[in-house]
Amino acid sequence: MKAARIGRLRWFAIAVLTTASPAYAQSIDRAEVEKIVREYIMQNPEIIEEALTELEKRNQADQAEARSQAIVAETDALLRASDDVILGNPDGDATLVEFFDFNCGYCKRAAPDVKALVAEDPKLRIVLKDFPILGPGSVEAAKVALSVKRVAGDAVARDFHVRLMEMQGQINASRALDLTEEMGLDRKKLSEEMATPAVEAIIAANLALAQRLGLTGTPSFVVGDQIIEGAVGKEPLADAIEAVRQK
Repeated sequence: MKAARIGRLRWFAIAVLTTASPAYAQSIDRAEVEKIVREYIMQNPEIIEEALTELEKRNQADQAEARSQAIVAETDALLRASDDVILGNPDGDATLVEFFDFNCGYCKRAAPDVKALVAEDPKLRIVLKDFPILGPGSVEAAKVALSVKRVAGDAVARDFHVRLMEMQGQINASRALDLTEEMGLDRKKLSEEMATPAVEAIIAANLALAQRLGLTGTPSFVVGDQIIEGAVGKEPLADAIEAVRQK
């Protein structure tokens, strides 16, 4: 790994020398350049760390810019998908999108923060996107949740989401459907809805959207043109929401 990094620096130095001074490039061969570069690196080894640090900064900046552009391109899919559950004010002046998995411990840890944001910010709109990446049980739970919204409507879907997210242990179709029965919903009808191509298509669309945004874990939050990954706590989310309002 270290040799590869030094090699990249060497070729970079050669490119700089030959580009900046064509006349000099004609009078010096590659072996001489490599010798000069090697001697300089040996005398100044800290330059490797400095160069790699700068490279990492640039890579992070490039990644952030690419994500920002992807978010803008996916505005409709992020904010206006009709099958998403909406918490808070449907007509709010700022929107926080959460990609979540019902079996994600970090999502469960973040759930009270999301709930507090809704309680404290009457102008906040939160879009919940099922992103079932933690196994078959997660896919089953997502299908139940999506079916609840399609069969029973928004208000029931919001209540179901909160209650299922509070449930401890691994969640699958059986446990999720048990909860629907406790809520007085028609288990048979929901089971039939779960098997429809429409529900499959929603999950596939969410997974594809997450891939285009470069999301790899849950929870992942999108606010404005920024992606915040992990259960970071309420304050960082609130700060990001406020920053969107200030723009």
